[in-house]
Amino acid sequence: MGLFDFFKKKPAAPKVVVEVLYPQTWENGEAPVEPTVLAAEVLQPTPGEAVEIQVPSHIVAEDVAPVAEVVENVETETETETETETETETETAVTSETNLDEGLTKTRKTWSERWNAFMANFRSVDEDFFEELEETLIGADVGAQTALQLTDELRNEVKLQNAKSKADISRVIIDKLVEHYRSQGVNEDASMHFAPEGPTVILFVGVNGVGKTTTIGKMSARYKAEGKQVVLAAADTFRAGATQQLQAWGERNGIPVVAGAANADPASVVYDGVKTAIETNADILFVDTAGRLQNNVNLMQELAKMKRIITRELPNEPQEVLLALDATTGQNALQQARLFKDSTDVTGIVLTKLDGTAKGGIILPIRNELHLPVKWVGLGEQVGDLQPFDADDFAKSLFGSLLIGDDK
Repeated sequence: MGLFDFFKKKPAAPKVVVEVLYPQTWENGEAPVEPTVLAAEVLQPTPGEAVEIQVPSHIVAEDVAPVAEVVENVETETETETETETETETETAVTSETNLDEGLTKTRKTWSERWNAFMANFRSVDEDFFEELEETLIGADVGAQTALQLTDELRNEVKLQNAKSKADISRVIIDKLVEHYRSQGVNEDASMHFAPEGPTVILFVGVNGVGKTTTIGKMSARYKAEGKQVVLAAADTFRAGATQQLQAWGERNGIPVVAGAANADPASVVYDGVKTAIETNADILFVDTAGRLQNNVNLMQELAKMKRIITRELPNEPQEVLLALDATTGQNALQQARLFKDSTDVTGIVLTKLDGTAKGGIILPIRNELHLPVKWVGLGEQVGDLQPFDADDFAKSLFGSLLIGDDK
């Protein structure tokens, strides 16, 4: 089964039928002594027709847990977005930001542990050493192609500097990794582009669950705090709750949201959003799009249709097409980036949930293999935790402890 094949599945029936089975009968109206295991048959849902499942009040949370495990294994098309940074966020001032060092704690700790474990096996600088180095880099999620390139560069650098001791080898390799992170950003345009006049349109794409809608909420709050007039367009009309989630962000931040009916033509919502932005003299229009775009031709055509409508009303727009990627998914994020880059004019990456993963190495192959700039990183759940990406600061935060010999 391909990575995104489950997006192709279509509803098998117009309704959802869920039958709850109990392994034993209840006597005297009381629950059995042994924990009750529930089994549920979940059929393909019809988009837009949510079904509420009532669980008997006698059953405690522990008893229901096995059902969640069953549902996790059902390969069905989901219309809900499993974001960790969602409506439960506490409202926080934009100026409250997570420090980059703090946000990269998990990633830095894993890099240090992985590197120390690798160097603990150091015996001599031979071919086995560099093969193990390549495996270590791949394990750090830098990708096979980038790991091979880095290993070749490091092999030459070690010979060039005649490094032989464990300390010298470690210093040369870490210095080279830092240099690589920094050099990738030399000619990289990680800045945000804005229209010289009229509304700037920022189009967001990405699969469901990566934090796309939440990122729009955070970014719109940030620009409003800078004095910009912002409008949001909820063009993800296929996913249940997407419009409501964006409207919740709009209400929280005092930003107008243009929305349509459930399953409405997304392009019509975009058209209304553009018109609203023009009529209200808005500075920025953020457009949220459907998250099932990477291998569905019809939805790809829908995205192209949205862009045609935008450029018809505003010829120089959209200025930005930002792809949201979940850092916790590692190489899956790289594959998503490839697919979206091939399908639309992505101008930059927003890497979300970087604080909750040990896979920060994914930034290297995204920039090295796809030549896409990472423009923003998400380092926490608060509004101010969405920060512009800086390659130099990132490299210092990621490898700094190794450079100074701090294994924490």
